[in-house]
Amino acid sequence: MLQPKPLPLWRLIQRENFTRIQPLADFLELSADLRAKLLGAPPFPLNLPRRLAEKMAKNTLDDPILRQFVPLQDETLSSPGFIPDPLQDQSFCKTNKLLKKYNGRALLLATSACAMHCRFCFRQNFPYETAEQGFEKEIALLEKDATISEIILSGGDPLSLSNEALAKLFQSFEKIPHLRRIRFHTRFPIGIPERIDAPFLAILSSSSKQIFFVIHCNHPKELDADVASALKKIQHLGIPTLNQFVLLKGVNDDEKTLLTLSEALVDNGVLPYYLHQLDLVQGAAHFAVPDARAIALVTFLQENLSGYGVPRLVREEPNHPSKTSIM
Repeated sequence: MLQPKPLPLWRLIQRENFTRIQPLADFLELSADLRAKLLGAPPFPLNLPRRLAEKMAKNTLDDPILRQFVPLQDETLSSPGFIPDPLQDQSFCKTNKLLKKYNGRALLLATSACAMHCRFCFRQNFPYETAEQGFEKEIALLEKDATISEIILSGGDPLSLSNEALAKLFQSFEKIPHLRRIRFHTRFPIGIPERIDAPFLAILSSSSKQIFFVIHCNHPKELDADVASALKKIQHLGIPTLNQFVLLKGVNDDEKTLLTLSEALVDNGVLPYYLHQLDLVQGAAHFAVPDARAIALVTFLQENLSGYGVPRLVREEPNHPSKTSIM
């Protein structure tokens, strides 16, 4: 009788994620008054790696990591302009898993699963295709469209896929000559850096395409030696690593935090890429930062960092041919 294949380490670690609010409240030693401000059964469920919970300050709701991942009653407030699908992603779908917004690029919704659930996620209401396995339709469209030179792996989080699934996907990409670049958008190294394992690195190193690896880190507390070590493994393959962050009230909307984060990133060979103004997704209005304040913060970064350490301040708007520069 065949023995079941043992789960990789990162899958075992992922099983330790907090997915229920009560055990997390107990772990954070929250008072009764603070627990009353939590949202017990949010439409977008709690999903938080334990290693991030371990970085949170106890008995407070003001911790910058907690604010990003723990559902609060603030999410129930109705705010004008905040809607379920602020970027109108569904209108750009070529298939249920392939989006094409910009010239030369396409985005593959590789999976609906994430390493963690950010409370400001603009795709938290997206109707992901989960019944149909594989990417045959998507690969066929990529093969036919010679204008597409770059594929962006997103989701969910593409690193939620198994190494076997990623290897098969990369093999398909290798057969498309006009596809020259592969870009990962992932939060996994921040929450579960063990995901950057030897089999995954072997997939990357075997590709003939130019790969870009983009992480999402919003606060310096998210970075540590394990995260840096995981990213170094990517960098040692000659793969550029970049960071996207979202400007969030109560998380990183101050000069010291953004400067510390940008310096920590570049010290670890990660280039700040985009600083996004908040996408106006329903339930996230309490994170909004005015444009004037955002411009002042980036101006401060320009005055205190080398050019490669300053992210571009942008907003994404439906039906625009590119990200919109706010500066």
